[in-house]
Parts: sequence; structure tokens; C-alpha cells
Amino acid sequence: MMKYYSTRGDKTALSSAEAIKKGIADDGGLYMPESIPSLTLEEVESLIDKTYSERAFYVLSKFLDDYDSETLKKICEVSYNEERFGKEAAPVVKLQSGMSVLELWHGPTCAFKDMALQIMPRLLSSALVMTGEDKTALILVATSGDTGKAALEGYRDVDGVKILVFYPEKGVSGIQKLQMASQEGNNVGVVAIHGNFDDAQTGVKKIFSSDGIRAKLLEKNTFLSSANSINWGRLAPQIVYYVSAYCDMVKQGTIKLGDKIDVTVPTGNFGDIFAAYIAKKMGLPLDRLVCASNKNKILSDFFETGVYDRRRDFFTTTSPSMDILISSNLERLLWAASDCETVKGLMAELSEKGVYTITPELLARLKADFSGGWCSEEDCAATIKEVFESDKYVIDPHTAVAVKCAKEAQGENKMLVVSTASAYKFAPAVLKALAGKEEKEEFDSISSLSTLTNTTAPTPLATLKDKKVRFTDTCDKEDMPEKVLKF
Repeated sequence: MMKYYSTRGDKTALSSAEAIKKGIADDGGLYMPESIPSLTLEEVESLIDKTYSERAFYVLSKFLDDYDSETLKKICEVSYNEERFGKEAAPVVKLQSGMSVLELWHGPTCAFKDMALQIMPRLLSSALVMTGEDKTALILVATSGDTGKAALEGYRDVDGVKILVFYPEKGVSGIQKLQMASQEGNNVGVVAIHGNFDDAQTGVKKIFSSDGIRAKLLEKNTFLSSANSINWGRLAPQIVYYVSAYCDMVKQGTIKLGDKIDVTVPTGNFGDIFAAYIAKKMGLPLDRLVCASNKNKILSDFFETGVYDRRRDFFTTTSPSMDILISSNLERLLWAASDCETVKGLMAELSEKGVYTITPELLARLKADFSGGWCSEEDCAATIKEVFESDKYVIDPHTAVAVKCAKEAQGENKMLVVSTASAYKFAPAVLKALAGKEEKEEFDSISSLSTLTNTTAPTPLATLKDKKVRFTDTCDKEDMPEKVLKF
């Protein structure tokens, strides 16, 4: 059975169900499997004519081998059915430039987070049963916009689970805010904090590492777990869509089986691109992994210099899900390329000094797989317009950041660009990029964008403005523990 260990050296070995239930290790580390299972070209070939749920079952079986096979298969079927994702869960679209775009926004909240957060609650629910857990799981989430809504929707009214989401009051779009504030369900809660995403994420991590808070929650027969990509149950499903995209590119004739492709991912918390790294280590023919950043280019700077320095100006951009200065899943990459003691030291430096520097040797190992790029706000808007003019294809700002960086990094290999959100989720920014105008009311941008581009807005976004607001609570970052204990 596959065992999971903390990136910071805790020797406790957990099954995948235990790791998913726990979320984050007691020493603050993230769980990683003891080894990366292999995926041969013959196995990839066998998946080409399979459905997305069948591909998901095959890949996840390699990591979640303590789950009953039939149970896992049913979880995949229910999570990726047509009702939730339409006819194709993660279609690949080819642009005139030759790039292929992996659309990950066909789920109920119109963002890539659905790909993991529709299946993760079912994985957790099964894990609670498998481990004999009788306490209530309290899911804590820090979000820069998309994770919050996707997690709320995924965990809504799930038995044995409550979920509380923190988001930066001024760090998400109006559409993202209303998506969360109007969330239905009897087990959900939403709080806006006075601060940015990093404040929210740091606050959640401190709560997880607080013995006092954990003890008080246990008195209420409750324990903490997470839905952010720090949880292995969130990250593992993200590996699947790289395998699926490669299969579809072969099926479409874009590449031949065995050809290497490059991948560009708009990156914030580093989970999405790290999943591509795992797929590559499994044996999927991925070559260059391009980490695309917006104006908050801490990651592109890191891959260039080896210095990770969060002591910098924080910018609010039109791609808010990437407005992040502490990319949690980078810790997993550092662990994979070095060792627990190195990671423990670097994370301590980041916490205490706000900066760390890796050795030239470690940087060289990372550069063997990764490169970084970044995109200004002006270039982001220009790319949205350029892609629409050339392909009549509408992309959101996060995807635009990736497209711009992909063009700069394009080499001999075919390029796969990850599209992480529907353009309608960021309709005001897209409309301004295409037509140079803004609507007085943000939601009017959705109908205007539809008319301008002759495309149809996804139903969950088109009907959003009529939703009733349920959550208006706000707090300072220091008061987050109090909100958790009162929830």
C-alpha cells in the first residue's frame, strides 16, 4: 500500500485516506507519496479512447490504492458525469497559432478548481468511513477567488463535513465574491478578511498548527481538514487532466504517441503546475513546464535566481487567482528535488525572514524541468484581444497570462496551454480588453460580452446576479481563529 509522508520530516506514515482526511501534517508539512508510480506509453495508449472518468479512475488508482476499486470507480463516474461537466469534462481546443488549449472550466463554478473539488469531497467522505472517523470534519479554506466557490459547491451538504471559507475582501472579483456570498447549503460559511490572499492562507495554516485550537475543536467533536491544494486529495485529481489532454492531443492527430509536449500553466499556489510535474515523473511525455505569472512574479523570479522573496509589493490584478506571494505547493517541489531537512530549513527561513535562497545545485535541478515567465497587465489585455481577433476564441485574464508566456517559451515541441477559468468569470476585464469599455454594473458585462463575441455565458454565471446574498461577515486576519471556533 502506498504510504504518505510529510515534506518536513515527520516520520508518521499514512495511507492516502488518512492523508486526505488530515490535510496537513502536524509539523506543518505537506503530504507526498513515498514514490511516484509509473505510467508507460502502453498505458497511455490504452486510455486514448476512454472517457474522462475512466482515465481518472486509472490514474488515481495508482495513488489511492487503499480505496476499494469499485468505490473509487463510482466516485469518478459521479464526479465527472455529464450533469456536472457537460459532454467533455476537459476538452482540448487547437488555436491558429498551433497551440492547444486545455479547457478546465466546464464544471459548476466555471473554473479549473472544479476538476478536483467535485471529486475531493467524495474522496474525503469515503476516507472518513475507511478510517472509522466519527467526528465532524471542518474544512478550512483560504481562497484567492476560485477555490472558495468550488470547495463550497463541492462540500455543500456532504454528510459529516462543515466548510468555512476565508477570502480577501478586496482581492477577488465581484463575480467571485457573489458566487461565494450566495452559496447554498446548511454546512457552509464564508468570511471576508481585511487583507490579501497570503494573509488568509497564513491565517489558515496557523490555525492548523495550533494545538490549542485543535483541542477546543475536539471538545466539540470536530477536527480540521483542508480543501486547498495543500491537501493531497485536491492535488492528485489534477494529475489526471494532463494525462487526459495528452491522450486527446494524440487522438486529434496534433502529436504522435511518444512525442514530447511543453505545458504552460498560469500559476498561483503552484498546485496545478506541480501536478504536471508529477505526471511527467510518472512517465507522461512532458518536456518543459512553463510557470506563467502575472505582475506578482515571485515564481518567475525564483526560477530565474533561486531566491524566493515575499518581501515585495503586492499587486491586485485582473487575474486575482494568481495574486499570491506564498505559493504553498512549491514546498512539494523542493522536497521532490532535495530532502526533508532542506525543506524544513527553507520554510523556517520564509516564515521568519520572508525570504530564502536555494543552492545553485538545487536551482539547476529545478531548471531541468521548469522555466518561468510573466505578463504585465497591458500585455494580458492585448493577448485577450489578439487571440479573439485571430481565432474568435475568448479567454480570461489567467489564460491570457499563460498564452503570452507560452508564445515566449515556444520551442520545437507542441505547446499545451492550461485555461483555468471561463472568460465570463472575469467579464469586466475581458470586455475592456476587447472593446475598451466598462459597464457601470459588473454583471452587465456578462451580457455585453456575450453580444460582442457571439458566445453564450455559462448558466451558473448568467443567473448569478439574481442569487440571494447569505454571507456578509468580515474580520481582521487576527480574528480568524475566533471565527473558526464560533462556526
